[in-house]
Amino acid sequence: MGTHKNIGIDKFTKQGDRKGKQVKVYFNYDITSHIKGICIRDDIESPGLTIFKLDDGRVVTSKECHYTMVKG
Repeated sequence: MGTHKNIGIDKFTKQGDRKGKQVKVYFNYDITSHIKGICIRDDIESPGLTIFKLDDGRVVTSKECHYTMVKG
């Protein structure tokens, strides 16, 4: 458990442009295979988390994978 000054019952971190956008997510340095998902969190201030919801329902952080934004 923890606390953070930018997150509370009435406040949340400012979000960046990637939130809500589609991504391709890669695992274990394998760029020949990916799964699509949506960026559901893109903190532009502390604590600085980026989180993706994958098309298969899993949720991963940007520290657990590699990713590229889907253009268009």
